[in-house]
Amino acid sequence: MKRREFLATAALGTVGLKTGGLGLDGLSLAGPEGGLRLQNRNRKILIAGGGFGTTFIKYMAELTGKERPRLCYLPTASADRESGQIRWYQNCATLNVEPHVQTSFIASYRMEQSGEEALLSMDGIVVSGGNTLNQQAIWRAQGIDEVLHEAWDQGIVLGGSSAGSLCWFEEGTTDSRPKELTKIECLGFLKGSHSPHYDGEEQRRPTYQALIKSGEMKPGYACDNDAGIYFVDNEVERVVHTREDAKVYYVSIVGDEVVERELPAEMIE
Repeated sequence: MKRREFLATAALGTVGLKTGGLGLDGLSLAGPEGGLRLQNRNRKILIAGGGFGTTFIKYMAELTGKERPRLCYLPTASADRESGQIRWYQNCATLNVEPHVQTSFIASYRMEQSGEEALLSMDGIVVSGGNTLNQQAIWRAQGIDEVLHEAWDQGIVLGGSSAGSLCWFEEGTTDSRPKELTKIECLGFLKGSHSPHYDGEEQRRPTYQALIKSGEMKPGYACDNDAGIYFVDNEVERVVHTREDAKVYYVSIVGDEVVERELPAEMIE
C-alpha cells in the first residue's frame, strides 16, 4: 500500500455552486462568529466510549444513506483477534448490512486486493478496541492512516469505541503502556482530546481531568460506555446513548478549574 500526499484542497472534493447562493454544496462557509470557515459536510465519524455493538452499527448503517451498506471491521488494535471478528459478524447478523473484515497481520499472497482497495470500497469502517499505541504504529507503517483520511474525505462513515474512538482525535488517554494511563497522539481528524470509558474505569476521569488542568492535554470529549457522538467534519451533530444513564461531557478549563459540561444525549435503538 503506497503512502500518499494529500493536498489541502483535495479534502473539499468536487463541489458545485448552490442555485442562487454563494455557498458550495456540502460546505459550510460561515464560522461561529461569522468568519470564513470551510466545512466538508460529507466527513462523518461516529464514536462511543465503549460498547460499539449492534445498535451503534445500525445507526452507522443509517448514516451511510445506503439501503444495504458495506461495513468493514478494522481490528488492528486487537492484533486481528479472531474472537473480535466473530463478534463483529454476530453483531451484524440481524442488520441489513454487508459485513467485511480487513486485517493488518497479513501475507501478500493470501490477499486478493490491497488494503486501500478494500477500505475505499466500503460505506462505513468500524475500528476495534485494543492497544491504540500499537494500532497507530502499524497504521503509519502500512499507510492505513492516509487511506483512512481519504475514506473520511470521500464520505465513508468512520467510527468505533475505545481505541476505535480515541484514534480519530488529536490526543487522549490510553492504557496502551505499562502501569498507568498516559497521553497518546493520534490521527487528528477530530480536533481536541478524548477519553473513552469515562464511567467504566476508575482512573479515566481523574487522569483526563488532571492532564487537561495541567495544560498537557487539550480540552475535549469524554464518553461513558454506551454513549457517543456523531461528528460531521469537526462539529458535534448529535449526542447519543444506548443506556439511559450513559453520558457525554465536554471537559475544559474555566478560570483555574476543570469543568465538565454534559451534552444532552438521545436514545438510539
